[in-house]
Amino acid sequence: MEPVEINAGSYYLRHLRADDRVDDRPAILAAFSDPVSLRWLSHRVDTLRDAGDYVALRAREWAEDRRCSWAVAHQNTGELLGEVGLKDLDLAVGTAEAACWTVPEHRGRGVVSEGLAAALRFGGGALGLRRVEYHFEDGNTASRRVAEKCGFGFDRTIDRKSGRVHVWTLRLP
Repeated sequence: MEPVEINAGSYYLRHLRADDRVDDRPAILAAFSDPVSLRWLSHRVDTLRDAGDYVALRAREWAEDRRCSWAVAHQNTGELLGEVGLKDLDLAVGTAEAACWTVPEHRGRGVVSEGLAAALRFGGGALGLRRVEYHFEDGNTASRRVAEKCGFGFDRTIDRKSGRVHVWTLRLP
């Protein structure tokens, strides 16, 4: 599947880029180096090269129908503010898991909530998804707020060695 751009209201969703016109790598590196991100994100990005590999990974995942991932970008400047996505896609069954993060200086502004809501509309309409899960660890209140704002409801809690993971579910029309 080819990447799709989406008008998300205050923001627009586009694919992550690292080219001569738009370079998201510095913002990705900054986001993944932040102590809050290091606590909650499992993927590691330690260098600009790693950030470039991350951009390439997201492009491959789109092409292989495994994940739809968007940069949430400022509508006038194109600046990367965060990322939202639908991962672990099972298009035959109609399921996915939501994923998101925000560049530190843009947290608490609704960037991810608005971007994820647009991604969910795309998932339900264009991809035919019927159920999307949102996983977050115990204590991640920002993720819980995103889940609530996007209409997810509590489903279950999973106990893992690393701690408790809350699974919230959204049924799409």
